[in-house]
Amino acid sequence: MSESAILYLPIGRKTFDLEAAEVYLTQSIDWLEECGQKIIRPNEILTSVEELEKFLQNVSCEQVSTILYQSVTFADGEFMLKALEYFSAPVIVWSVREPSVGGRLRLNSLTGGNSTSNVLRNQQHPFAFVFGNPDEEKLHTQLNDQFKVMKVLHSLNKMKIGVVGDFPPGFFFSGADEDELKNALGVSLYRMDLQKAFKECVELPEEEWIGEVDRAETQVIGLNRKDETVKRFAQFSTYIKKEIKGENIHSLAMRCWPDFFNDLGAAPCSVLSQFTEDGMATSCESDIHGSISMHILQQLTEGSAPYLGDLVHVDEEKNSVVFWHCGAGAYSLAHPSKGATAGVHPNRKIGLAMDFGLKAGEVTIFRVSHTPDGYRLLVMKGNALDVEQPFTGTSVEVELATDVSSTLYELMNAGYEPHFALVYGDVTKELVELGRLLKLETNVYV
Repeated sequence: MSESAILYLPIGRKTFDLEAAEVYLTQSIDWLEECGQKIIRPNEILTSVEELEKFLQNVSCEQVSTILYQSVTFADGEFMLKALEYFSAPVIVWSVREPSVGGRLRLNSLTGGNSTSNVLRNQQHPFAFVFGNPDEEKLHTQLNDQFKVMKVLHSLNKMKIGVVGDFPPGFFFSGADEDELKNALGVSLYRMDLQKAFKECVELPEEEWIGEVDRAETQVIGLNRKDETVKRFAQFSTYIKKEIKGENIHSLAMRCWPDFFNDLGAAPCSVLSQFTEDGMATSCESDIHGSISMHILQQLTEGSAPYLGDLVHVDEEKNSVVFWHCGAGAYSLAHPSKGATAGVHPNRKIGLAMDFGLKAGEVTIFRVSHTPDGYRLLVMKGNALDVEQPFTGTSVEVELATDVSSTLYELMNAGYEPHFALVYGDVTKELVELGRLLKLETNVYV
């Protein structure tokens, strides 16, 4: 995706204390320019709808992922309505504190934020509210968290998933209704022919695909360059990358079995692993919502590789569960004691697949889930344990933050899908906020 920007709109009225307001403006600009975000801003407080419109006319809407609307003084709802004529990006409404108490109400910023929030609610436009002065650390944290969430929310409306082949027989949870998905999350699908990819990828000249082998060799331990399955992995990856670039695809949902084994003569796991490691979140078994879940976690952690696995084992004594899959896992997730090791598919006994346990650390578990009633989100927190590899393939044992027995039964009784996305770090608060902005039921286990 192209680089996104925050549109900072400092709004005020001349009937209030603009001298005090200018102090807040200067402090706000100083912090925004230091915080590492790309900022589009005017040079002064916009004190009329006409000034606002003149400024907005020169801003490209394609760049803007978030509108930061600072009510530096009170201003009525006309300003926000005018901004919404130009931009569809989600909004953060920011009110500042009164500079002094006693005598004249100098700014009335809080009422301005209140009024603007009311307008946005009645327009059914996604927004969040923050309160505090631009020199407050707590406010900085709030704004940075909101920037991340708003960026993800905005990116979903531009997201295109490459669906490589239909889901395997009986894996109904991997599919999606395209219209419902677009209406609820803004995500679109691009269908890709798996059999065509098989046929055409093997015809690629070596000079085109050998770079994929070179790249894998930098992180995969025990990679055999002469193995025919390594060659197939590289050929297929190279072919799909051309589609990704040509169609501006943001994540993949890929059918894996039985086609890869039967028709290409190789395991798909290596393709999924390397793509995810390199920033293209890729789900197996053509799981569309799994791919979205991985992509969201990747975005919220600013590029950390996500994992997708089945919940396969419960240990009540350790209050833990094991997430596992056949051999797909981004290289950087491997436990340092073993590293990202080359192996074979545990059931089909064919390469190239990954064979390692995941590293220890704090994790967030997440799923964009679908039911006949619509979409919902699952948010969980845990701690990946420093243990021996639980099963061949890729797997991780996670101590949950909630009671494992009650959580297990609740998940099963609620009918969640059997694929769970996982990422290192705690982004549970951001995911809950994303659910609020999307107006989705969000079930939290933290």
